[in-house]
Amino acid sequence: MSNYPLSYKLSWLPRFLKPTLGGDARGFAPAAGTMIEPPPGRTVRLAFVGDISAVANRSAPQCDPAIATLLGSADLVVGNCESPVVERPSAAMGTKLGTRHAMTERFLAEALAAVGISREKLVLSLANNHVLDQGVEGFDETVAALNRLGIRSIGTAADGPVQRLAVGPLTIGFAAFTLWRNAGAAAFAGRVWMQGDPARWLRGAAVDLTCAVPHWDWEFRHFPQAETRALARHLAAQGVGLIAGHHAHVVQPVERIGKALVAYGLGDFLGTAFARQPWPGCIGGILTADISADAGTRGAIAAYRLHPFMRLRAGDHERLVPVEALEDRMRSKVENRWKAIFPSPLVGEGGSARQRRDG
Repeated sequence: MSNYPLSYKLSWLPRFLKPTLGGDARGFAPAAGTMIEPPPGRTVRLAFVGDISAVANRSAPQCDPAIATLLGSADLVVGNCESPVVERPSAAMGTKLGTRHAMTERFLAEALAAVGISREKLVLSLANNHVLDQGVEGFDETVAALNRLGIRSIGTAADGPVQRLAVGPLTIGFAAFTLWRNAGAAAFAGRVWMQGDPARWLRGAAVDLTCAVPHWDWEFRHFPQAETRALARHLAAQGVGLIAGHHAHVVQPVERIGKALVAYGLGDFLGTAFARQPWPGCIGGILTADISADAGTRGAIAAYRLHPFMRLRAGDHERLVPVEALEDRMRSKVENRWKAIFPSPLVGEGGSARQRRDG
């Protein structure tokens, strides 16, 4: 039914238990940077968060005020809706075990309020492998629930490959797609956008900036596969200016491809695997990108930053806290992992030249 290679399936549990730093670490950019000098006078701020699920949260999460303030500073927040939004799961046993995802409309509304995301400023991608975990009926119920909540969605076949949204004075096109599916191809066909020819997406798309929101790469690996990086280069060559990826469930690096910016993986925003998992999988990132609204550089990325945070257990839910608020030992571990993924700003745009070993 699913389209994962056998080697992927066999490696899932070992990589979940020990997320790896193995892979090619060359050519990546620092976690923050300026892309236009001098800075533009007018900008629009986009914030991208990772996967959102109720698997690790039976009640709404707690959120540090600094994170809520950061999210509140954005003109638009974009995330991945990793769980179908249903009142009663149809796959009851799988949902109880955590292999099938589900969250209620009430949970989603309370979670958004807890983290300071206004629904009218939120866009959620439905292009992911779990969106049909509760069947076709669950998919339809999810679309209806988001409509009731006033949350815009992207990544459905009904919306087409690029959805144009007004964000302040700019028009931004969002192209969300998934490479992976947990259900059969027939169920996904006509419902969820899967990767196609980006040249066709952009034909006639009158936008200031095109953002891709892909569900790609292999899980629990901090460095993306060569095929994922090749697809990023292809998207950038077709005119996609900003790419914010999901699915790896761990933070992945940033790459600059010409004028385009790629954040390969933002990790989980709300835990999606199990209620408890190894600490590297609890590190998340919030990407902010300031987009120029000036005439000469309209639609160009002026500056970006990936903000790290940590998800900590608190009874039946998680606490989202900035890294600087962690206790000394955990803070040191998280900071060292972050430094292993992101080159120092002193290294420059080319990033580290060394090949990292499995970690």
